[in-house]
Amino acid sequence: MKTKLFTIVLVFLVIVSTGLFAAAQKEAPGKTEEVVGSQAKLIKSIDRPLTFVFIPKVIHPWYDVVEDGARAAVRDLELMGVKVNVKFDAPPQADIVEHMKKIEANMSARPDGIAIAALDPATNTQLINDAIKAGLNVITFDTDAPDSNRPLYVGHNKDFEDGYELGDYLAKLIDYKGKVGVLSGSLSAPNHVGRVNGFKAAIANYPNIQIVFDRPDNDDMQRAVELTESALQANPDIVGIFGCNASNPIGAARAIKNAGKQGKVHIVGMDDLAETLQLIQEGVIDATKAQRQWEIGYWSVMYLTAMNQNHTIPSEHATGSRIITKADL
Repeated sequence: MKTKLFTIVLVFLVIVSTGLFAAAQKEAPGKTEEVVGSQAKLIKSIDRPLTFVFIPKVIHPWYDVVEDGARAAVRDLELMGVKVNVKFDAPPQADIVEHMKKIEANMSARPDGIAIAALDPATNTQLINDAIKAGLNVITFDTDAPDSNRPLYVGHNKDFEDGYELGDYLAKLIDYKGKVGVLSGSLSAPNHVGRVNGFKAAIANYPNIQIVFDRPDNDDMQRAVELTESALQANPDIVGIFGCNASNPIGAARAIKNAGKQGKVHIVGMDDLAETLQLIQEGVIDATKAQRQWEIGYWSVMYLTAMNQNHTIPSEHATGSRIITKADL
């Protein structure tokens, strides 16, 4: 959904009206106007350009779509008289230490807002709290750090449910029997872990399905190819593969095509990169659970702008997901 200008106006009305109304409801009925008036005094005009930094988990095509959404928000805000500069600063690999360095460096630069995709919530939480304590506007996107003091998470966090649904879908495809494998992404990424746990919980309902390999690919497409090739050699009778991120279903599909096993090994996974959709069209990938990453980028910019205007914001903006099969293309 490419949100139009009227929706931008609507979201600001929602942010302000729901936030102020919620604050007013906590007071006695006679004080409603007083509360709204005092909150309204916090809203200030922005007479300088704002700079927002996004720190993804890794350089990846998935985040390119997030960036597209963020830059669309920038264009819409400019029409409203607000100038915003957006920068994406991701580590080349999904490495916890390098990710932390990116966060620290951008904290030191003190931009007007930082959006962090948590690679390892346990270690990211302290940095997020430090940044907020230092007076920075910080939110999380894509993957959350729920135990931190972040005021807002923008994204889709029904990871267990996504994995469970894809597990059930794959089980039906393989007639509830046979050997399957799991490409488990990054072992520290909470969304990857949640999806894998959901998938395994679904598969546990089917005693005739056996998980014969479970390997992390660290969100590396070529690594996913290599792991799938090794799995096929060790288990030539494998009938299904689950990928928990945007990279590994593509990697698995490439390996399946190279082995001439298209249609014999079923693949389900996450997200809707262009190659994923093409592989679904070709019948190599059976289904994917697509997140709305364009909206994640869009709303992250909108809320960071609202924070700089001292508006009240929600603690979460859920963007949702949907399953895509060949019938949907």
